[in-house]
Amino acid sequence: MRENQLFDIEGKRLYLTASERNNFYQVAKSASREVRTFCHTLHITGCRISEALETTSDRVDLQEQAITFRTLKKRQKIHHRSVPVPLDYLDSLDMVHQIRGSQKQQKRPKLWNWSRTTAWRKVKMVMMEAGIDTKLPHATPKGLRHAYGIAAISAGMPLTELQKALGHADLKTTAIYLDVQGEEKRALYARMWVDTGL
Repeated sequence: MRENQLFDIEGKRLYLTASERNNFYQVAKSASREVRTFCHTLHITGCRISEALETTSDRVDLQEQAITFRTLKKRQKIHHRSVPVPLDYLDSLDMVHQIRGSQKQQKRPKLWNWSRTTAWRKVKMVMMEAGIDTKLPHATPKGLRHAYGIAAISAGMPLTELQKALGHADLKTTAIYLDVQGEEKRALYARMWVDTGL
């Protein structure tokens, strides 16, 4: 599945709705500590599952309140991006993964020592517990990434800033998040109506 699609060939959406995304986040709070921090990382940063899995403790900047990801889709050159995150999430990450302590050591361990398959399975488990039908095409880590993009646009984040946060090389890829339907589309229009006094 290409990155720049929000719907499959049958017209089924490939992103979680705002309510599904919220349910996923809430259910993850009850998961084991490492599963919780992994799911919350995907939810809060919109990173790719492979980018989360290669994150080491030194990429977590507690002072700047951000996580730096190596963008894996950009070929032939190493590119990093810094994504701001909430303070309470950082506190949780520090508590579970001992960020402060490991940053003082020479060896910087990965936050999650899982294979991609294991990580995928854990995310799907949380989705299932959140009442998301895991047989549908949007119930994937990519669907969560797309949901992040839509939530950012709905909150008024400029497209160029979202492009940086998601690590897109081309702004056209980021622009797909303007092409939403259902409750997300209504939210975008409702914001315009409020701004115009309707």
